Amino acid sequence: MATYKESGVNIALGDKSSEIAYNEAKKTFAGRKNKIGEPLLMEGGFTGAIDMGDYYLVQNDDGIGSKFQIADEIGKYETSGYDLAAMVADDAVCVGAECLTISNTIDTEKVDPEKIEKMMKSLSRACREQKIIIPGGEIAELPSMVKGTIWNATAIGIVEKKKLIMTRDVRPGDALIGLYSKGFRSNGFSLVRYILKKNFGPRWHYKKFSADTKRGAKAKTWAEMVLEPTQIYHNAVLALVGRFGEKRKINVKGIAHITGGGIPGNLSRILKKTRTGAILDNLPEPPKMMLELQKLGNVSDKEAYKVWNMGVGMILCVSKRETKKALQILEQNNVQSQIIGYVVSSPKIELISKGFFKKNQKLIFTI
Repeated sequence: MATYKESGVNIALGDKSSEIAYNEAKKTFAGRKNKIGEPLLMEGGFTGAIDMGDYYLVQNDDGIGSKFQIADEIGKYETSGYDLAAMVADDAVCVGAECLTISNTIDTEKVDPEKIEKMMKSLSRACREQKIIIPGGEIAELPSMVKGTIWNATAIGIVEKKKLIMTRDVRPGDALIGLYSKGFRSNGFSLVRYILKKNFGPRWHYKKFSADTKRGAKAKTWAEMVLEPTQIYHNAVLALVGRFGEKRKINVKGIAHITGGGIPGNLSRILKKTRTGAILDNLPEPPKMMLELQKLGNVSDKEAYKVWNMGVGMILCVSKRETKKALQILEQNNVQSQIIGYVVSSPKIELISKGFFKKNQKLIFTI
């Protein structure tokens, strides 16, 4: 049975390391007390915020991990910029912030101008669609330190104080809306690659994926399937909560970006403050490639929901009376969504699996 740990990633140690890093970061906060730029304490948040007087600036960092390794191995970079922009812009919008800038760093074994051009064109295209600017970046050639290329980014956003989403108003009975994801976004790829290499060998990238091929259509390769570009939710969420200076249309109480840690690991981050839980009894069907990977790697449903998004890229918490309007706005902004469950008083997450092995069976995760 393949697990994320077996593929080389230890989530528990990663969480512990994040806690250590944030504890050291908090030691710097006192230096800005009662000054412009005083930070907010945001334990377990998706971004960090600093007080700029009339508004907050937010800042967060991320990358696209080993998904880019696959892009590198087949020379396909045209959509990697969407993956990168989504990882940071969709973290910033979790507190209601409008992302203003994305700067990026490219650490590479060997500088290739043609490759850099394809990467930056895709990032530029993604940012233009989201009304985000790229003010600068860094390209470092590190032949003795890096194998391949590592692409990371930093986002800066802005949000009015009265519109900051802090999850303190999450209550039992609130609805949870899931935003559909057609692919893996940029998380869980160590396990993806581990399973595919184990089943098909080092040239797994060129193996045809046949589980979802329509009659008469050309079958895609596994590499093409798993490189499905990430949909950026930033614009659609801002249509609900309002860009800077705009009125809020929906009172979104909490937003979870489903990245590393899957649904339970990220949904719990917006439930902890109010010591609530969730029942997810209407999850969408995961993309067929995820179910096929579960089968190929004998990945349990519980492990799959902890590592991959399983078809849900973001979860919004809203009051029941606002669900209809919220779903309409999301549809108008080309985001497929549905009510996937609701908040409960018991601090645990129960979900009805749509996975390969235990479909329609209950899985329970502690918070």
